[in-house]
Amino acid sequence: MTFRFPYYLLPVISACTWLGMLLAMLIVWIRQGSPHYITFNENQTIAYISDIGAQGLQPLFVAGSVVTTIFLDLSIAAERWLRHRGKLARNTTTFQKVLVGLSILFAVVGTVGLICLSIFDTLRHPSLHRLFLLFFIGGYVISAIFICWEYQRLGIHFRQHRILRHSFWVKLIFILVEIVLAIAFAVTMYKKISNTAAVLEWVISLIFTLWVVSFAMDLWPASKATQHSGLEDADGGQLENGGKEHGGVTF
Repeated sequence: MTFRFPYYLLPVISACTWLGMLLAMLIVWIRQGSPHYITFNENQTIAYISDIGAQGLQPLFVAGSVVTTIFLDLSIAAERWLRHRGKLARNTTTFQKVLVGLSILFAVVGTVGLICLSIFDTLRHPSLHRLFLLFFIGGYVISAIFICWEYQRLGIHFRQHRILRHSFWVKLIFILVEIVLAIAFAVTMYKKISNTAAVLEWVISLIFTLWVVSFAMDLWPASKATQHSGLEDADGGQLENGGKEHGGVTF
């Protein structure tokens, strides 16, 4: 029996780390009596994630951010590697490979943003913190757009693989929801409606967990992939001779 590395565990580890860190920070703040930090704005009673991370839980914030982003980026890179090896539906055009490259590039931007915003906290480095927050949100949202675009193109060529269609819609919904929430977050921050902005930040961060988990769905087929003369594909079906994989209907 051939051992296959469970690549789907990479995003699961990332998501569990991120969610566990968020819940730990929130629970600690609540159990401490929901203290009013020096970083709070006037009339603010709900803590931003960054407010809590700038206090005694900064080591947790930094460690959680590093582990989350490393395993997420490994998940994105693994998806590209598995398509290259034929364990998942192969990229069929150079354009698709360019989309993959851009998605990885902007994921790295998001990684740098999250790690740096956890290090340059809102208490001591407020301007840098906001800049890296922009890198984090913008980097991963743009990365998501390129990944979604790649899946849409793959779906044209591999219309028999339903998992590509499902993943496309999951990612598209994530992009639309996160963009709307990010705009609302930016507006409420600018207008100093701090409690609403803080709630939106928590919601955006929790939804980010679902985005990370979605990669487990993408990588799962590789755990049961088999190949026979290069004709069978892991994403949900066998490719038949005669170019049948080049269907003409998008989803």
